[in-house]
Amino acid sequence: MSDTTLGEFLRACREAVTPADVGLPGGGRRRTPGLRRSELATLAGISVEYLTRLEQGRDRNPSVPVLAALADALRLSADERLHLLHHFKAADGAGRLVGPCQGPPAQSVRPTVRALLDRLEPAPALVVNRLGDVLAYTSGYERLAGPIGLLDREPPNLVRYVFADPRARAAYPEWDRVADERLAGLKPGVSREDPHLEHLVNELALAVGAPFTDRLTTPPGPSARTGLERLAHPEVGELQLAYETLGLSGDDSQLLIAYLPADDATAARLDRLTGRRPGALRAVTG
Repeated sequence: MSDTTLGEFLRACREAVTPADVGLPGGGRRRTPGLRRSELATLAGISVEYLTRLEQGRDRNPSVPVLAALADALRLSADERLHLLHHFKAADGAGRLVGPCQGPPAQSVRPTVRALLDRLEPAPALVVNRLGDVLAYTSGYERLAGPIGLLDREPPNLVRYVFADPRARAAYPEWDRVADERLAGLKPGVSREDPHLEHLVNELALAVGAPFTDRLTTPPGPSARTGLERLAHPEVGELQLAYETLGLSGDDSQLLIAYLPADDATAARLDRLTGRRPGALRAVTG
């Protein structure tokens, strides 16, 4: 990977965007197609001199906020953002997105926790670590989350799915509220300089842009441990789910999240989804 690959990618993206694409007037003679450096620099809030250094490969260590601002200004697609993330890691050698190894999040659960999940069948239930990685789940949760694509990536991650998977907006009719709640659980870790959380935050800042970074800059609110969640399931229709979040003992910050039907219609649909007899999951009211 050459020193200028990241810069070449940025320049190619700049030259592929017309002034009209970003709401700028397009008059005057132009030596190259697309945006001028000065126009992109203004849109991204950086200096022309710094943009020039990036494009020429004389600065290979841009910050994630700078690259995210450039991606937003260039109106990069999701695939183009992933390419930018790839070039950024390659330009930095080891990949500055990954911080030093300090207390990695758990990637497994204790046998007693797995036994507890077995007792919760057929209810949808899962265990997550502090990053939102899904570590274990019931078969009821697999039937709930599998068809919406949440379990496709290894390991599945609640935050990454909501922000980076386009299927999430169809799955969650109240996507904005779900996105805020997922992120609320991460914000306290950002202030504690968790390098593993920083990796996830930087990845999503580049891959998603403003829908993620704008929320990240708002003051952290309380993380909801209980509430209602609407889910548009492709097989059984809309579900109204009541959830409870329980902290597990130990130093690995694991949480157990259990879902129950919030009304009779959802109870019947969950029974149908899990292949259980009617009434296996009763609606929770009040």
